[in-house]
Amino acid sequence: MKTMFKKSGPPPAAPGGATPRIHLTELSAGYTGRPVLHQLTVEIKTLATTALIGPNGSGKSTLLGVLAGVIQPTSGRLRRDGNRPPAFVPQRGAVGDTLPLTVRQTVEMGRWGERGPWRRLTRQDRATVDTAMDRLGIAGLAARQLGELSGGQRQRALIAQGLAQESDLLLLDEPTTGLDPEARERIATLLTELVADGVTVVHATHDLDAARSADACLLLREGRLAGQGNPERLLTPSTLAQVWQPA
Repeated sequence: MKTMFKKSGPPPAAPGGATPRIHLTELSAGYTGRPVLHQLTVEIKTLATTALIGPNGSGKSTLLGVLAGVIQPTSGRLRRDGNRPPAFVPQRGAVGDTLPLTVRQTVEMGRWGERGPWRRLTRQDRATVDTAMDRLGIAGLAARQLGELSGGQRQRALIAQGLAQESDLLLLDEPTTGLDPEARERIATLLTELVADGVTVVHATHDLDAARSADACLLLREGRLAGQGNPERLLTPSTLAQVWQPA
């Protein structure tokens, strides 16, 4: 899938020589009367985990929205290589507690891109949903209402919905925020397994431990790229202090 905007020069090569899955060139984006991202030029490696790091308001969620295709760039160029649309898992709080959905119905929504919301799921669709729930350890919660779940259970249901889309690009917005250590570890292990299975993962996080376990990081400050590369090289105390200092 490719989306083109203003033609510009090529972005720099992906870190480590890996094939890039996503190319951004001088890309800007935001909302009516409120620009957020400013001329980002980056490449995101395929078959790797990339963490988006930065203070609140730095543009992490907006960037994920652009990568997912739900926010259109105002200028610049975006190219997503691959055969399937990305799967986007928003923050847990973005899905209302009052929606009368069971866990299984929530995960089944991940198949709507293939079948549409009104067509009956096939046997293969149901098997895909079962596999996603099993992988997240929530098969036993299938009949529970989404609003009845704990934070960790709810997050796993939303990630299972993303897995059910069977995309090779998974985008997650703060997947471990507010979760206990066991739930964070479970999700971190899953992300590693997904990359081994052929999925490119991009996630926004405030968790520096999660960022350090990623293959690459993009560091954002006030909608601009403050750094990119290997977490061990990038996430130093001095660099982080500069990014988090008041403007």
